[in-house]
Amino acid sequence: MNTLRLTAITTLALAFTSLAADPAPPATATELAARLAALQQDGASYVRLKMEIKGAAKETLQLQIKQRRTAGATEVVYQVLFPKERKGESVLLRKIGNRPASGSVFVLPNTVRAIDDMKDALLGSDLSYEDIVDNFFAWDQQVIVGTEDVDGVNCQILESKPGKGERSTYGSVRSWIDPRRTVPLRVEKYSGSGQLLRRIDTTRVVADAGHHIPANLAARGARPGSSTELDGSRIRHDVSYTDADFSTGGIKQMTSPRGSSE
Repeated sequence: MNTLRLTAITTLALAFTSLAADPAPPATATELAARLAALQQDGASYVRLKMEIKGAAKETLQLQIKQRRTAGATEVVYQVLFPKERKGESVLLRKIGNRPASGSVFVLPNTVRAIDDMKDALLGSDLSYEDIVDNFFAWDQQVIVGTEDVDGVNCQILESKPGKGERSTYGSVRSWIDPRRTVPLRVEKYSGSGQLLRRIDTTRVVADAGHHIPANLAARGARPGSSTELDGSRIRHDVSYTDADFSTGGIKQMTSPRGSSE
C-alpha cells in the first residue's frame, strides 16, 4: 500500500490539486525505478484512509496514518479511528537503511508488543507489515521485462529484485508502470521460488503535489476468497512530527499532526 506508494500503502489520497506537466518518460529501468523510489521518499505526511476487508471476516476500518519517509529511513504509524471498539489500536513500523524492518502493535486497553514476523497481516488485511515500509523501487536490481496493457494503458513491466545486503521476504516484485504518469497500476510480489504471494491493483489515480499517486487500491494475498480495498480520503504534506510520535509511547496517543491547516 507507501506502499503502494505501498507503502505504502501509505500515499493514498483524493487531494485534487493542479498538476504540472508530466516529465518525459524515463529511458531506462534504473531511471524509472529511481523516479518511483523518490516519489515515495516524500518526507512527512498525514493520510486518512478507509480499509474494507472482504472475506470470511468482513470489516471496515477508518484509519489515520502518520509517516516520515526519506532515502535513509521510513517510519509509519497506523491508528484505528473507527469502529469504536477498536479506536486507538495502533501499529508502528520502522525501516532504517538496509536493516530489517521492525515494529510494535498497541492493543487496547494498554498492551504494546513487538511484531515477531513482518509477513503477518496489517490490522487483519491482505497486506503485510513489510508491504507498508518496503521500497522495492530502491533495490539494486531493476530490469524492464516487457510491456502490457492495464485498463487500456500501455505499461512497462519493471522487475525489481533485492541485491546483496538488501533484506526482503520477497524474491522479486513486478510492477506495471504507466510511463506517462509514473505510477504503478499493478504490483505483483513473488517468493524466491517464483510463487505469486500478493497482488495489488490501482483502481484510481489522482493528482497530488504536482504528480500522480494511487488513490484507491485492491490487494489480494494468500488467503483464498479474501481481498482488501483501500480508499484514501485525504493526504497532507504541511505537517511536522517529533520522534515521540514514532515511539511505543507515542502510538498510545490519538493526536492529530501539527501543521498549517487540517
